[in-house]
Formats: sequence, C-alpha cells, structure tokens
Amino acid sequence: MLKKIAKFDEKFSRYLYTHRLSSNADSWLRRYTRLGDGYVWALIAILIGIVDGPLFLAKVLAQVAPSLVAALALYWIVKLTSKRRRPFEAIPEFKALVPPLDKYSFPSGHTMNNLAIATTVLLAVPVAGAVMIALPLTWGFLRVYFGVHWLSDVIGGFLLGILSFAIGHVVWIFAILPLVAGFFQG
Repeated sequence: MLKKIAKFDEKFSRYLYTHRLSSNADSWLRRYTRLGDGYVWALIAILIGIVDGPLFLAKVLAQVAPSLVAALALYWIVKLTSKRRRPFEAIPEFKALVPPLDKYSFPSGHTMNNLAIATTVLLAVPVAGAVMIALPLTWGFLRVYFGVHWLSDVIGGFLLGILSFAIGHVVWIFAILPLVAGFFQG
C-alpha cells in the first residue's frame, strides 16, 4: 500500500512540476504560500481584536493554544519517526521552489499546524467560514506544487491537523475553560 501511495505521489508531483503556471503567477503564489509560515495569524488576531475586542481575542488565543501545542507535539513525533525524504531530494531533476522549514516531508506542517489553528478560530469566529479552512489547504497543495511536499504529506497533515484540533478542543473544554471561565464572563 505504501509503495502505491509513493508511486502516485511521484507521478502527481512530476505532473505538477512539469506543468507550471506563468512566472508572475508562481511569484505571487510563492509569496502567498509564505503566509503559511505563520505570518497571517498575527493579522487575523489583530482583526479579531479590533472587531470583537481584546477580551474575545484573549479567549480565542486561549482556545488556540492547546490545539497548537497538540499539533506541534504530534508534528514532531510523526516527522521524526517517518523521516520521509522531500520530493526535491528524491527526484534528481526537482528543486525546492520555496524554502522547506525543516528536513523531512511527512506530514505537511503548513497544512497540519495551520489547520489546527484555523479550525479552532473557525469554531470561535464562525463568520470566518470556509476561508479559515481554505488557507491551510491551499498552502499545503502549493507546497506540493513547489516541490517540497508530496500529496500524501498534505492529506496526512490535514488528518493530523483535525486530530490536533480535536485534542486541543477537548483540553480546552475539560481542563482550561473550567479554570478560566470567570475571566471570560463579563
């Protein structure tokens, strides 16, 4: 099964790598995918603080924290256990067209960590809607397009991101919220 996934991953990556968009589009998409390095969350936090106030922002950040901790813990455990080579290392003619943030490929941290955060923000701020989920998914798929991840890295990152959110949400509901509930009433 893993060999079939690896074979499909390579075929899919080769297709994307040989069917490029224009250089202008690639340049814009490189900048967009860099938002997945975490920069966009500062802007979203500022917007939440302006629209809903600093107390609500504090509550959202408190909800995000356990999901992010769960995501980072799972991420490093899986990343250092799997030690999967990146496409640009496995396929000689490939180059990393955006900088990878660490050594190994599986799972996609751009997908996993950002999805754990996005899902938590979506729960707290439903008006954010599909945008919160679309951001990490597009960042993940662009990492495949730019040769630093396999498609299965993004799918694994998606599943682990949802798991991280679920773990973080349970911790928030049963461990953190009871301790801080009085602070957020008011």
